[in-house]
Amino acid sequence: MSEESNTAMQHRENPCEDDPRGPVAFREALRVLIKVAFNSFGGPAGQIAVMHRYLVEEKRWISENRFLHALNYCMLLPGPEAQQLAIYIGWLLNKTPGGIVAGTLFVLPGFVSMLILSILYAGYHNPSIVQWLFFGLKPAVLAVVLDAVVRIGKRALKTRLMFSLAALAFVAIFFFDVPFPFIVLSAGLLGYIGGRFQSDSFAVSRGQSAELGDCDAPVVEALLDRPGPNHTRPSVARSLCATVVWLLLWFGPYWRSLC
Repeated sequence: MSEESNTAMQHRENPCEDDPRGPVAFREALRVLIKVAFNSFGGPAGQIAVMHRYLVEEKRWISENRFLHALNYCMLLPGPEAQQLAIYIGWLLNKTPGGIVAGTLFVLPGFVSMLILSILYAGYHNPSIVQWLFFGLKPAVLAVVLDAVVRIGKRALKTRLMFSLAALAFVAIFFFDVPFPFIVLSAGLLGYIGGRFQSDSFAVSRGQSAELGDCDAPVVEALLDRPGPNHTRPSVARSLCATVVWLLLWFGPYWRSLC
């Protein structure tokens, strides 16, 4: 078989092998992450909606399904899920430096805002200025949160069953003060049982890359379908190293206080 035939056959097997898209440049990712950070108002709901608009809809760096699945995992973890999601996406795009920068930028506007408010209070000892400010912000923040809930809800809730589960979760939290971890674990258990015995009702939608074709897939999906990038591959050594480092950082203050 000739060399031209081999090349043509390989191209048919992997039509995106010559796709010119590569990893997202760190400088470009930094510019977008700064924009996300300074437009993320309204708490976790607003922050998640802003990330979805910039990273999924406009830039198409990450697919709808991967974004929502990552959000699900972050909701299970203790701590701020929006910041954890930003760190994960930054890590996907630019490895560990990307995750560190994304997480830092995410809290930077809030830190600056609190610093300014503290300076105003310490300098003037008059909380009325801050009260007036927040009185004007309340309706705007409420509108941002409602818009974010609607935007994310339309993409996450695909069936009547999903709407029913969301409504039950809202009733349990708002009217009966059911602990949030219990609701999350119950929803996960229902999803597992439903997926085993009623798979049609609990079917997971196909990935965006499968719907559009690999060549039209978002950047992260296109990269993950290739042999690289290496930093996304499971590694026992890398996992153990990260666990040891972060446990030392976590328990460091406690050990110092004991000494």
